[in-house]
Amino acid sequence: MTWLDPPEGTGFGLDDLPLGVFSTRGGPRRTGVAVGDAVLDLGGLTEDPVHLSGSLNAFLALGPRAWRELREQVTDWLTQPSCRRGVEPHLLPRDGVRMHLPVEVADYVDFYSSRHHAANLGRILRPGTPPLSANWLHLPIGYHGRAGTVAVSGTPVVRPCGQRRADDGPVFGPTQRLDIEAEVGFVVGTPTELGVRVPVEDLAEHVFGVCLVDDWSARDLQAWEYVPLGPFLGKSFLTSVSPWVVPLAALEAARVAPPPRDVPLQPYLRDDAAPWGLDLALEVRLNGEVVSRPPFAPMYWTPAQQLAHLTVNGARLRTGDLFASGTVSGPDRDQSGSLIELTEGGTEPIRLADGSVRTFLEDGDVVTIGATAPGAGGGRLSLGEVSGRVEPAR
Repeated sequence: MTWLDPPEGTGFGLDDLPLGVFSTRGGPRRTGVAVGDAVLDLGGLTEDPVHLSGSLNAFLALGPRAWRELREQVTDWLTQPSCRRGVEPHLLPRDGVRMHLPVEVADYVDFYSSRHHAANLGRILRPGTPPLSANWLHLPIGYHGRAGTVAVSGTPVVRPCGQRRADDGPVFGPTQRLDIEAEVGFVVGTPTELGVRVPVEDLAEHVFGVCLVDDWSARDLQAWEYVPLGPFLGKSFLTSVSPWVVPLAALEAARVAPPPRDVPLQPYLRDDAAPWGLDLALEVRLNGEVVSRPPFAPMYWTPAQQLAHLTVNGARLRTGDLFASGTVSGPDRDQSGSLIELTEGGTEPIRLADGSVRTFLEDGDVVTIGATAPGAGGGRLSLGEVSGRVEPAR
């Protein structure tokens, strides 16, 4: 194995080349590229201010042409013998660097785009009523989250406190139903002016790449507060993202048609000519044990439709905007991307290999979400991992 070969299970090869922000002991934050078991120090190699700024925002704002040129340049640096000698001093062991939040998040929007997840929650939480709301098949439903609590993988998950419903009225205290939501996030690079709409075919002109998201959720807080304006404290305490952002350009082989739509769509959401379904395979591990493998391909609403809907009213995009897919769930129970689905609302606990059972998360639990995608050469690319450990309420 050389530094160009992906270590077992990572998949960060030459077709991947994700960008992130890292530091070494006592050093400044700068941009790096993950390849094999190494990080290519773009800041040190190029001395370009955009790679020494401590976030990806300055580079992402340069737009698709700059993104393509850097990808081509990095590929040459890593493969051309004439370039290798100058590059190798800037290849650092990946296990010796500290990763940071890759972007300064401008706005954060979370969608609700898995039909299986939406139907499961409707069945569990609203028995006897239609599982999907009347608008669900007509538009990508979403909510505006809290950008300031988006944090890099590994950030402690402090159990949040808030109000929850009890038999004799609301009570205050730590959540008793702490949950996960396995999601895929999309990072915006190219901004827009206020009043400008982004059509579905222009996703790649604005979105640089993909990360993994765990939208931690306090289900009891959420259930008490969400009527009539939707999620608030039950979601805003922490959203974790993976440290490496995989360029959208790396996922061309993963593009698939989305599922057939049940109803005719409004013109701005029609995507027959530019489908952006993605054949991603997610994996959720609880304390090291795989508890779910959600597939992304069945997602009803694609990222291109989400972006088109997000901007159809003229809302502007800013560099660093993050929008997430919503919980990824498939048709089978073991393809569910949340514990509320895996345990049927807490009524059917899951049993782990060590004999313990879970309905929702306990203090000390560690959740890790990983994902892979088909690569251009027939293998699989990695989207990295996002992980968090639950700590007691403060």
